[in-house]
Amino acid sequence: FQNSAVLRRDSSFAGLKHYQAIFADPVFWASLWHTLYFTCMSVVFHMTIGMIFALMLNSDRINPTLRNILRVLYILPWLFTAVIIAVIWRLLLEPNGVVNSILMQLGLIGSKIEWFSSPETALHAVTFANIWAGYPLFMVSLLAGLQGIPKDFYEAADIDGAKAYQKLIFITIPQLMPIIISISLLDFIWTMQVFPLIWITTGGGPIYSTEVLSTYTYKLAFSSYNLSQASASAVVILLISLGLTLFYIRYQKAR
Repeated sequence: FQNSAVLRRDSSFAGLKHYQAIFADPVFWASLWHTLYFTCMSVVFHMTIGMIFALMLNSDRINPTLRNILRVLYILPWLFTAVIIAVIWRLLLEPNGVVNSILMQLGLIGSKIEWFSSPETALHAVTFANIWAGYPLFMVSLLAGLQGIPKDFYEAADIDGAKAYQKLIFITIPQLMPIIISISLLDFIWTMQVFPLIWITTGGGPIYSTEVLSTYTYKLAFSSYNLSQASASAVVILLISLGLTLFYIRYQKAR
């Protein structure tokens, strides 16, 4: 709500002028849409992949030695920082990288794809990288929840002749629902604020195709030196996060 500059101490009241400025900026709305897409896709696939891997690790049909190996492999993304993950995926998805080579050998693509340099694929590429980086949170949480479900429930279902998918729908998922909702809300808030992965891989480009609210705010503050509008953009992020946090608190109290 203030006019401020980096090299001046004085400031003046600006009212809603800076909010009007960012709301009139088409890049802001593009970054908001990209943020929602990036966040929603990440959370959905974090939950889906995490559930699949948790069910596999909780299964008695898998050899204990193999289960331990899979547990280490599945948890690997958690061992790397966001910077390392960004560098890994830049190498994998570069035109001469492993991903293009495999896809071309399989005949799925006819030419090399510029995953991070093409406006058509860049947002999908950074989203895919973030999905790989974030699913262990769900996997570990859901695995702990699965191990806490009484086996009596499944034994009773077996006596009634329930099939595997029926036990999943009517026993497993309802028992895990509190964990799923809690982790989904937290993951949504955290994913919406992701910065290093996008900044290192694409910098918000090309042509703003991967610009999200965090990179948009950063550029306003440190590239354009427009601290007032950057603060207004940061407040928008804060309000969205605050709304989700209040919803999470109400959900926890309702339980």
